[in-house]
Amino acid sequence: MKLNLQKNFFTYEKKTLIKYGEFKIKAFKYDSGVEALKVKNEKCSFIFTPFKGQQIWHFKVDGEEISMQTEVGEPQNTMTYLENYGGFLYHCGIISFGAPDAAHPHHGEIPNAIYDKAYIKCGEDEGGKYIILGGELEHNTAFVRHYKFKPEVKIYEASSVFEIKVTIENLRSYPLEWSYLCHINFKPFEGAELVANTKYDSDHIKLYRSEGSAELQNYFDRLEKDFSIMNRVNRAEQVYDPEICFGVKYIPDGEGRGYTMQVTDEGACYVSHPADILTNGVRWISRTNNEDAMGMVLPATGEHLGYENAKAKGQLQVLPANGEISFTIEAGYIDAEEAKAVKEKIAEIVR
Repeated sequence: MKLNLQKNFFTYEKKTLIKYGEFKIKAFKYDSGVEALKVKNEKCSFIFTPFKGQQIWHFKVDGEEISMQTEVGEPQNTMTYLENYGGFLYHCGIISFGAPDAAHPHHGEIPNAIYDKAYIKCGEDEGGKYIILGGELEHNTAFVRHYKFKPEVKIYEASSVFEIKVTIENLRSYPLEWSYLCHINFKPFEGAELVANTKYDSDHIKLYRSEGSAELQNYFDRLEKDFSIMNRVNRAEQVYDPEICFGVKYIPDGEGRGYTMQVTDEGACYVSHPADILTNGVRWISRTNNEDAMGMVLPATGEHLGYENAKAKGQLQVLPANGEISFTIEAGYIDAEEAKAVKEKIAEIVR
């Protein structure tokens, strides 16, 4: 079943839109005017904004908030990135992402874009009942670029892991430069262990130093001596105020994938990404008096330093005339048994 969403489905009062298996989906509109879906299954709940960037907000597992904390508590009707920055997942690009420059705004043109089409699919396969939340965004600048960005988020009724499929379609008979970053924002769990299929040496980790307090500079110095000290989440001994970014080069498995977890005794925040396509993992952590964010990996085509930097370093990707590319990212929360299996897999890859 496929339901094409219309904006008149959304009012300021929550209304049940779909019941399917263990899924309950309610449609409503925030005071800001942003249309939203509240989705609940056996394991988790979340907010999805089908027309505003296809963002995920307030991801909760067994009632506990898993997504980051910022001063922005709900979706805002703005194109300015940081004025609407409180969600769990944002798509970034396509001209470029990261630091704004003359070519693009902060994190590109798509994070807050208004989608032309949005839909919900309900289905069942060997994994059980699932829903897919998807849409289409058409960007057209005469003589420059014309593309469709088509994301889909699939989740099963007994799962708290999103399968995020991204498709980019070049609609011009000329090559298309493109970049992409998936901004996945967990909350930090004190005492958790960060695990990934990489090595914590200068061949695999790049530290982006920035200006800041003496405490921050001292922590930079400690990191440069031993990158592995970031891997035990410990606010008392670490400084992420206002933030630190790292570049992570993954050692992919036989299917070209990278794996990242924030592991606790109960389970793990989990990401799997195509490290052969999204070749740069940006690790972004911010722990201030007002924000608490663990971007343990933001899978990306390059560094987070904007178009000119990506162009100079050969990090821009190119789709051929009328070409198309698709890839899938997994992000969410897994239980302790699943986390143990992934940790063993990561150890085997790195070994």
